[in-house]
Amino acid sequence: MQTTLMIYDGTAPADSDVPRTGGVPLAPAGFTWPMCGSGCGGPLQFFAHLPVEDGVLSIFVCQNDPGACEFWAPASGANQVYLFPRRELQPMAVPASGVALLPATSAIRTQVVTLDPDEYDDQDDHDEVAPDAYDLARAGWKREPEERFGKQREVLGSLGGSPSYLEGDRLPACPSCAGTMDFAAHLEEGISSLTEMKLGGQLGYVFVCHTCREGAFLTD
Repeated sequence: MQTTLMIYDGTAPADSDVPRTGGVPLAPAGFTWPMCGSGCGGPLQFFAHLPVEDGVLSIFVCQNDPGACEFWAPASGANQVYLFPRRELQPMAVPASGVALLPATSAIRTQVVTLDPDEYDDQDDHDEVAPDAYDLARAGWKREPEERFGKQREVLGSLGGSPSYLEGDRLPACPSCAGTMDFAAHLEEGISSLTEMKLGGQLGYVFVCHTCREGAFLTD
């Protein structure tokens, strides 16, 4: 089984068209900054710019009053995921008030990790949960094979694959066509307090409907 991990790769220019967390979102002309519809009414914080095969995923989550707005729920209005076309994107004007940006911009590089599921099938005969590809890849991440300890904090998530340990009844439906959305990415909080996306210690899940170009976000 293969997992495409997203690995912290230092800093990046705030308006660069590269995989990154933080910085300034790139959006089509005329697009307005999304505001929280869960309660506070403030600007959503820009989390990540993730180029994918058919565009760019732009992820926003409310952080104006963590815990007050339901940023963890896909239909709460406290988060938004957009699938923008890749061409003719431009940096957005940042709102003058509210928590709109992360403290730092972190570059992301991708690393494909291949694991043999047969190596894990017999590790615990009493465990009814099948080995999870993302969980195993993240837990075993090292920059060099001979390193004694892993570098799990460098893992910022993954692209594609399947949602880690997420129950089927939590898979979001597209608000436009009502079809089940495709899983797009995991998001971890980050490597340090200066770069982290505050998810309450949980894992972020990004989904997208490629036909309607609608997205969804939740945590678990």
